[in-house]
Amino acid sequence: MIQAEDFITQATAAGFGLYTGVPCSYLQPFINYVIDAPNLRYVGAANEGDALAIASGAQIGGMRAVVMFQNSGLGNAVNPLTSLNAILRIPVLVIVTLRGEPGGPADEPQHELMGAITTSMLDLMQLPWEYFPTDAAQIASTLARATRHMDQARTPYVLVMKKGSVAAHALQAAVPTPHPRGTLTDRRGASQAMLPWRSDVLEALRQRLRSTDVIVASTGFTGRELYALGDHANQIYMVGSMGCASSLGLGLAVAQPRRRIFVVDGDGALLMRLGALATIGNERPSNLVHVLLDNGQHESTGGQATVSHNTDFPAIALACGYPRAVAVDSVVSMAEWMDTSLDTGSAALTFVEVAIRAGCKSELPRPKIRPDAAIARFEQWMRTTGEST
Repeated sequence: MIQAEDFITQATAAGFGLYTGVPCSYLQPFINYVIDAPNLRYVGAANEGDALAIASGAQIGGMRAVVMFQNSGLGNAVNPLTSLNAILRIPVLVIVTLRGEPGGPADEPQHELMGAITTSMLDLMQLPWEYFPTDAAQIASTLARATRHMDQARTPYVLVMKKGSVAAHALQAAVPTPHPRGTLTDRRGASQAMLPWRSDVLEALRQRLRSTDVIVASTGFTGRELYALGDHANQIYMVGSMGCASSLGLGLAVAQPRRRIFVVDGDGALLMRLGALATIGNERPSNLVHVLLDNGQHESTGGQATVSHNTDFPAIALACGYPRAVAVDSVVSMAEWMDTSLDTGSAALTFVEVAIRAGCKSELPRPKIRPDAAIARFEQWMRTTGEST
């Protein structure tokens, strides 16, 4: 058994500054220590997949990150592990607890099957893993192996934590208080026939970006249409990992607080991980602008309807803690809002819903640059432009 401080102090020296995840009783002392530590950032995620995306955003933003959750949530993390981290080559350190360990301590029945297959699942996903250290003398070598793999292979490294690996640590932090209710700016008024094209909204946004701004485009037609308008190193094209764009943007905003981060989401993707709004609204990064392009469809998969017609996204964002929400249905109204509100010096986390028409003006190309190459290019661009932390 080790003290939480033993591991975290050495992890901090190795560059790990952001911790995110979903609690487990095995992780209690570890998470409590991180929450109480004044030099560390803990982001409590709504689910394990969101945590992977948050950590990934921090990582490409220049801050090593640790993801923590129990193995019962490993299934929720499979999608980003296989279609985000593996494909974009984003390395994070994952600590997963071994609930229901075969031959181990008694546990609840729901952990029995996952306990038996946890390490096999990691092997199947081609993720290197080892058991979490239980002796302080093992910590340095464990972190050395993890960081060496992360730097060389550019994929996650997993530590499997058994019960009793870390000594108890009582939480000292005060109970958080709710944020005040945000405000809605409603500039809607266009008819369905006059709704803008996705490409026109993206181009209006691109024209208003500073040279140091970042734009994260959700998977599907949004990323492909952004690429068609003009490829640039500050543009991140999400692939797979549906619904993870906003969480990745949150991690980026935390790691790069002096840059503006624009996340362009889709209604189908956002609905898949709606809990991310609560996490973002709690963290309230003032440099994040969350833009939702809502056409009421899963367009890239054949135009199946989403339930967005029955969903008030701006109201949900405000209820989740976003201080500002804006609803527009034309390029003109969006551009006017951006021109009058984003450069006034009153920066605040903002949710912008833009109603758009379904369809594309022309056939969309697929990006010629590989996803991992685009991320490597993005990281290089960040190192050579201003505003970095």
